[in-house]
Amino acid sequence: MATADQIPDITAPSAGPSAGLLVLLAAMTPEQSEGVLANLTASFPAESVLVASPDALPADSYPSLQIVAAPATNAAWTLTAADFVNAYQLAEKNEARAILMLGPESGSLGMSALHGLANAVLITPTDLAVPCYDLPPHAGLVNSAILYPLTRALFASRVRFPLAPDLGLSLRMAERLARAAQRFTAINQGEAPLWPVNEATVAGFTIDQFDVGPRLQPQPTGPDLNTILPLVTGALFSDIDAKAAFWQRFRPLPPASDPIPMPMPQEPSSHAAAEIAPMLQAFRLAYTNLQEIWSLVLPPNSLLGLKRLAATDAAAFRMPDSLWARIVYDFLLAYRLRTINRGHLLGVLIPLYLAWVASHINITASGAHTERHIEAVAAAFEAEKTYLVSRWRWPDRFNP
Repeated sequence: MATADQIPDITAPSAGPSAGLLVLLAAMTPEQSEGVLANLTASFPAESVLVASPDALPADSYPSLQIVAAPATNAAWTLTAADFVNAYQLAEKNEARAILMLGPESGSLGMSALHGLANAVLITPTDLAVPCYDLPPHAGLVNSAILYPLTRALFASRVRFPLAPDLGLSLRMAERLARAAQRFTAINQGEAPLWPVNEATVAGFTIDQFDVGPRLQPQPTGPDLNTILPLVTGALFSDIDAKAAFWQRFRPLPPASDPIPMPMPQEPSSHAAAEIAPMLQAFRLAYTNLQEIWSLVLPPNSLLGLKRLAATDAAAFRMPDSLWARIVYDFLLAYRLRTINRGHLLGVLIPLYLAWVASHINITASGAHTERHIEAVAAAFEAEKTYLVSRWRWPDRFNP
């Protein structure tokens, strides 16, 4: 049941047939839709399931499902503010008890994944069910380098993919996200990403994470790293800024539910040098040309660390985890203070991110387990949180 404080600007149309579970699909190919519908039919044979999609679906082929039209959005690779508004409106209209949101390429999710995410919010007290994907070693590195470590350190959350394109929501979680989304849809920014884990944590709602196995990752059509990294990092920085009063208070990180897998024996990769060469070239060129701008953001110790990195041979290139954590924290602070234009600020973070990626590839190519290194990076963000809090409260203390 929705909370008593209803969203004033979201009006629900008259109720249709009652549905226990609302499944909101992103736009996808007919083959993807067929796979999702078949999995839903097999996963919830006894449950009343309403499927809402912006695409025309073959309702006659799946008589156990109620299929209705959903408003079209421009979501190409992740859930957007408009998607959360639509989800809550449809849930209210159809008296759904829980919502399963499935993003682009979700046809690659198996029945067990759909069942786990949906049942968590349908029959347990969980408010937010989040998937943990099994991705290739070098996939999703913006998440591994920035989104996951920041969310874990500041919001005491172990959710591995805080910007997951698939989610299970209780009705009160959907209401909260719709309320947050209104800030963006009201100013025609309905394509902006939201941060459900942060919202749930601040609200004191329950979060559960589920291993869902492999998933095809939707790729943005057109925009490259120069667009995607500033978009998602800027969105997360803004959300962190808005919730500063919450994350500055200490909260213990919950214990890990499953141990990190032990490294499998592997031979050092012979492709790392070729893979990281353009990244290091971009970083070294930026070190030559961007020092004046970086010096407005980074304190002398970080600049000294970058100087050493720029002079390091490719084979030995390793960025210390603590240095990377402080770099991201200093860029977060500069974003808050508008030290330089925000778009320009996030642009000059890109070559530093590429340096981290090159280091990560070198570390894993030498035989280190990928997840162990990512967990070490996240732990460094936790350890350096006091640095961020100090700079947040007294930003001039470390100015050069």
